[in-house]
Amino acid sequence: MKPTRNRKIPEELKSAVRFRMEERMEKIKMTTPLVEMDGDEMTRILWKMIKEELLSPFVELNTEYYDLGLAHRNETDDQVTVDSAEATKKYGVAVKCATITPNAARMTEYDLKEMWKSPNGTIRAILDGTVFRAPIVVKGIEPCVRNWEKPITIARHAYGDVYKNVEMKISGPGKAELVFTDEAGTEQRETIFDFKGPGVLQGMHNTEASIRSFARACFQYAVSTKQDLWFGSKDTISKKYDHTFKDIFQEVYETEYKEQFDALGLTYFYSLIDDIVARIMKAEGGFIWACKNYDGDVMSDMVSSAFGSLAMMTAVLVSPTGVYEYEAAHGTVQRHYYKYLKGEETSTNPVATIFAWTGALRKRGELDGIEALCQFADKLEKATIDTIESGVMTKDLALITTLENVTALNSQDFIHAIRTRLEELL
Repeated sequence: MKPTRNRKIPEELKSAVRFRMEERMEKIKMTTPLVEMDGDEMTRILWKMIKEELLSPFVELNTEYYDLGLAHRNETDDQVTVDSAEATKKYGVAVKCATITPNAARMTEYDLKEMWKSPNGTIRAILDGTVFRAPIVVKGIEPCVRNWEKPITIARHAYGDVYKNVEMKISGPGKAELVFTDEAGTEQRETIFDFKGPGVLQGMHNTEASIRSFARACFQYAVSTKQDLWFGSKDTISKKYDHTFKDIFQEVYETEYKEQFDALGLTYFYSLIDDIVARIMKAEGGFIWACKNYDGDVMSDMVSSAFGSLAMMTAVLVSPTGVYEYEAAHGTVQRHYYKYLKGEETSTNPVATIFAWTGALRKRGELDGIEALCQFADKLEKATIDTIESGVMTKDLALITTLENVTALNSQDFIHAIRTRLEELL
């Protein structure tokens, strides 16, 4: 482990720098609102810090605000989540803070009316589309997998499967059936299991339209970024559900993208998911890995952690209609939040949340023709990376960096350090 030290930035210095910048700089104006979805726990605290220190002093933020904190979702019977998704469809770009998906413990902690579904799942079901997740690569943070030399982009299907499931607890013996009744009233039945005692039951679905949209998004992203595309499922076991994914991907590739892939020298590779995982562990990276919803959820955390930190991965949901929702790929950092509530100092990494904002602001600038907004997003990202590569970082990175004599800061001081570099670039 590299030696680290804590460094405090004097408050008078922060204030002086802040005053000088705000006096001489005209804020960048936005024309169309950005949908802002606030979240929970430590990421909600970081959200406020980022806005106050890195955004509001330089950009005249124009956002339509939705509080997706669990308490407010509970107050509105989760209607606020639906409203935020509909607003995203209206305005085209959103930025989302990490949110709690409640479990049994959260039911008690927040006195919930019911165990609300994942807000990400709800939003993704409304918007449809694909989530692309890629690690933020910086010098001095080496991947745990030594042969990974290039980023691996996870393309996660953002609709259906376990995230829109229906579940039952089975109390005793009985027969569970899968029943489909078409519009003419004709029934199809399959026995799921003859229960001899208590158990659990789960029903999942997907649609050909969503799978096809997912496939097209993956192939199009591969073409636009000039990267190979890998895809894996468990079609040998799931001969209808997963096999449908395999068949649609192959059809879309052959009929719509094969010529483009051939012209660019790109490869589309399909194999069983377990084979894909084994191959990826030996690959050098530099490709897109298309994953079904659950696979993408799990593997994006694995990839981001292996590249350095869960807080070092970008995520964007892209819908077939050209709607974009940017977020960090990690959760709400519950453990740090409980320390924060006790008045203890935390060194929570805000990088992925910063990049969620920069991604959204850049896209807003692109769509509205505001070059200054795009440039600001680029400079904020550069300031963030430059700060880390200079040896100034949060504790999670300080513990794994190959850089010598690094400085480990708490969250607030790290954000202040980024601001100092940002001001040098502006």
